[in-house]
Amino acid sequence: MSSVEHLLSQRLLKASQGRHTRPIVRLSVAGIAICLTVIILSVSISAGYRQAIEQKVIDMGSHIQIAYNDDNPGYDVRPIEKDPALLKDLKQNPDVSHIQFSATKCGVVKAEEQVEGIVLKGIDATFDWEAFSRNFVKGKKLQLSADTVTKGVLISQTMADKLKLAIGDKLCAYFWTDGRKYDRAFRVSGIYSTGMPEYDERFVLGDIRHVQKINGWTPEQVGCVEVLIKDYDKLDEVGDFVHHSIRYDLRAETIRQVYPAIFEWTDLFDTNVTVLLTITMLICLVTLISTFFIIILEQTSSIGILKSMGMVTARVRKVFMLLGFRIIVAGMLLGNFIGFGLCFLQKYLHIIKLDESSYYVPYVPIEFNALFLLLVNVAVMVICLLVLLIPATFVSKRITPVTAIKFE
Repeated sequence: MSSVEHLLSQRLLKASQGRHTRPIVRLSVAGIAICLTVIILSVSISAGYRQAIEQKVIDMGSHIQIAYNDDNPGYDVRPIEKDPALLKDLKQNPDVSHIQFSATKCGVVKAEEQVEGIVLKGIDATFDWEAFSRNFVKGKKLQLSADTVTKGVLISQTMADKLKLAIGDKLCAYFWTDGRKYDRAFRVSGIYSTGMPEYDERFVLGDIRHVQKINGWTPEQVGCVEVLIKDYDKLDEVGDFVHHSIRYDLRAETIRQVYPAIFEWTDLFDTNVTVLLTITMLICLVTLISTFFIIILEQTSSIGILKSMGMVTARVRKVFMLLGFRIIVAGMLLGNFIGFGLCFLQKYLHIIKLDESSYYVPYVPIEFNALFLLLVNVAVMVICLLVLLIPATFVSKRITPVTAIKFE
């Protein structure tokens, strides 16, 4: 059986709905719904955009890179040996998911009358094609056998458009080492697109043995050991482990250290979202308090009657807190329905498109964090109820039967 406070709060809310306060109550419900909708959209879009950008950066590199500790690091790096002891330590770490090797070499390519500077990224059979497949557009992946050096390369869609190249076309490249020029005739095997100009405008993926031969390296020498981890949240922790596992003449950098500008930019999302949510929440709370005071003014005589009949202050406050709770729940249910509905539509239908050259992604990405969104709902509920203690306390303490009769 419902308590007296529950019944009274329900009756008072229905009484308010039938008078001139009805639009105000609806406005308060709409305010809470809009607030929660904005929160869900902002958090989901921010998380989705951050994850999409970070994943693109990681797909073209790795979480952690081990290379020679050069004072002037660049793409033409000094070689490092494949250290069996280091590789064993890395593989034994439960947070490490994969280890691969690469080497880069700067050069130029020529197709018809077009000349472009490139970075040839040499990869071997350890390359993680599953992660890279998210960026693969068309063609075939490189067939890296142990017997023969493949002449196939992967170029970006941006480079293919600039040089007017298609699958199967010949690509002439030129490299220099110690003043000597090396010519290489590649064949376009596939095309990729990350949407990141830092990669698409310069990187060509090919067999690592081309770089090793141009630089005069042995098969056991590589330019970089790339480490992928299972949980991105442990990036700094695993980065410290790798740093303490390598020799003094090597350096280990996390992907955040390699591309600080990109990750500083994504970190700004949290600041923008915080400001937006703070403003939205304040507007919601002001609307809710205003609605509550209007209801109080309309129900002053009812409050006086309840107190004259012996209802104590705590129970009167509970009646109005339950009334406010009903308004909050109605707004939150509506806000969750609209917020999650819009997110699901965007996540699976990609309704809102973006210019990939400017935003790095072709559409607004959505990523759900179920636990965080649940905590957001709880936080909104708690904040709204705490704020309602102000008018509820005013009702229970300041309004007496005498003042209610005078008001009437």
